[in-house]
Amino acid sequence: MDLNDVLQTECTLPSLPRAVALLTTELARPEPSLRRINQFFLTDPALAARLLREANVRSHPLSGTVGSVPEAIVLLDLPQLRAFVAQAFLGTTSGSVPGINLQHFWRYSRNTARLARSLAGIVHRNQTLAYSAGLLHGLGELVLHLRNPAQSHELSRTVAPLDLRRARHENRVWGYSYAAVSARLARQWRLPAVLVDALRYHCAPFDEEVYEPLAAILHLAAWRARAREGGLGERELAATFPGEVGVVLDMDIDTVLQQDPIDWKAQPNADDMV
Repeated sequence: MDLNDVLQTECTLPSLPRAVALLTTELARPEPSLRRINQFFLTDPALAARLLREANVRSHPLSGTVGSVPEAIVLLDLPQLRAFVAQAFLGTTSGSVPGINLQHFWRYSRNTARLARSLAGIVHRNQTLAYSAGLLHGLGELVLHLRNPAQSHELSRTVAPLDLRRARHENRVWGYSYAAVSARLARQWRLPAVLVDALRYHCAPFDEEVYEPLAAILHLAAWRARAREGGLGERELAATFPGEVGVVLDMDIDTVLQQDPIDWKAQPNADDMV
């Protein structure tokens, strides 16, 4: 399927039921806490994406520049937020997106976001943008499975959706990967250009003429989170570590692992929050 065909029809992306429930409860309070609202939005890729889209497509001086959930929340009033959350499509562990275990996907997205935020702090880059990039970067994979389930399933026979090699195989078979889909979505939603570029180039940060540091940060974060999903051990981590990206950011594998804000030894828990 051509990339333009994939994006021709808008897909309804599923949200984490727990996040929707917590937001609904908080927004029903007489005086909702913006801190908690922010926290709950930051756990769900689809909700965060829709919120950023809403903030950027509206006509106001900041349109097209809003790249983080905290910025977006203050631009919408409470009735708008309540209506927004009420329209969320709830996802389940199976069926909502054929071929995708949504609990694994949500966990992976949150882990990538947290790690991207941590790594961005080391190199003095915008941490809230890095978190957004980590949270949203995998949405293209959901779209591919919704729009092209048969071919996506066939590809998954060789390499799983969260495998480290997934983007490379998608590029080989289709001529584009989930990263291109995520970036096109971000551009349609009028997200900041730096965020669009990070999503587009994170799988291969040095393949284009223009180098975007946020793409390199996201590359390392996604590598670590996918390695966890794949259960890679110390030898496999060392063998797959993207050294050339680490060199540019002045990070070796030990630096990445030591700065890791997640207890990777703990049993994966789909209910992990930000």
